[in-house]
Amino acid sequence: MRRLSTHRISRFALIGIGSTLIYATFAFFLSRGQGALLPATLASVAAYAVAALFSYTGHKYFTFMSDGNHAMELPRFVLLTASGLVVAIVLPGLLTQVLGIPASIPILLTCIAVPVVNYVVLGRWVFRGV
Repeated sequence: MRRLSTHRISRFALIGIGSTLIYATFAFFLSRGQGALLPATLASVAAYAVAALFSYTGHKYFTFMSDGNHAMELPRFVLLTASGLVVAIVLPGLLTQVLGIPASIPILLTCIAVPVVNYVVLGRWVFRGV
């Protein structure tokens, strides 16, 4: 069982890295230079959506190998993804602007907390048929 967990965590990390690279690449190319297709904020949202689609598909079929119904899993995934985005906005804002903590601390906390919570919630709530 422990081997399976290590294998699943490795797959989770691989999809996460891929999603991050997709996000960064799309955001950069959509918003770069004077001929930008979109302003940086809209480019970021569009890139986040593309990366989230990759993430959903990758986690469903590669990480958790779920045969569950999209009608049940996709809304849960969207809710979890939106929650992670809220944490990435609120935590730095609260800790940095309200409490005066250097930005590196809440960014680090976000980079640790969101993937850990996502792994647990994806396995137990989103793709629970595994």
